[in-house]
Amino acid sequence: MRKLKLIPILALLYLLNVASMCSSDDNSNTSADPTPVINTATSGTWRITLYEDNGVNETNNYANYIFTFNSNGVLTAANTTSYNGTWSVTASNSNDDSQDDLDFNIAFLAPAPNAFTDDLTDDWDIVSYTATRIQLIDVSGGNGGTDYLTFEKN
Repeated sequence: MRKLKLIPILALLYLLNVASMCSSDDNSNTSADPTPVINTATSGTWRITLYEDNGVNETNNYANYIFTFNSNGVLTAANTTSYNGTWSVTASNSNDDSQDDLDFNIAFLAPAPNAFTDDLTDDWDIVSYTATRIQLIDVSGGNGGTDYLTFEKN
């Protein structure tokens, strides 16, 4: 008789244990709605506080540039030289990541492509964002290298 009472208790403990192991594999604060990220990016000017290209810290290449993400999709990086381009935040349609991911798309158009524009032009995955920081990552499909890009509000 004691064994019969113990079986439902063990079954309940098993179910609770299995349920506690289920969790989302995306711990960022992004969602499929790009509006909050767009509102954050357009709320002021930004600077790059980290640009790591395949393990090499190249943040100094972007020192003193002020980035402006305009609500009309125009992007400007200004210092002694100005670079113009476009930007957007879109829901990721890639099969290699969660469908809830958002892409932070950057494309510099002028002046002519160079190391500055080529490094930043990409469809970056949003790792996290707050009112003062946007952290991005890109895993290259070609060589598998990983790049990190962080913008902080001025």
